[in-house]
Amino acid sequence: MLSQKARYGLRALVELARAGGAQLSAGELSLRAGAPRKFLEAILLELSRNQVVISRRGKFGGYVLARPAGEIAFAEIIRIIDGPLALAPCVSPRLGFRKCADCPDLLACTLREALARARDATAEILEGYSLADAARTGAANPAASALA
Repeated sequence: MLSQKARYGLRALVELARAGGAQLSAGELSLRAGAPRKFLEAILLELSRNQVVISRRGKFGGYVLARPAGEIAFAEIIRIIDGPLALAPCVSPRLGFRKCADCPDLLACTLREALARARDATAEILEGYSLADAARTGAANPAASALA
């Protein structure tokens, strides 16, 4: 399940994508994403450390995307914030791979095939869906419209 932290992060990044390269402050992003400011600032710091956003300090500081929105996939953001996309560690091809604690035999596991297919399908969709895609779909946040 997608955490609230990931939801806020994705919403904020979609708002940055909609800004078309313009810098947005943490307060502005908080309003547009419907996220608590302090919590969002912690998320943005994590995204900055992972080179998804660039942070500029000071009175006129704010955030911009570090790369074009079309190059930033939802899967990347979810992995940064929530970890692997896989439902179980035994089907995670990335950092989280390990045998499940209650599994006596990895090769004889009756769940692994279905979990691997679910991971593959999820990854295919989320790898192919970018911030630019999200910015083009759906209505902008009503709070953002009120700011314009």
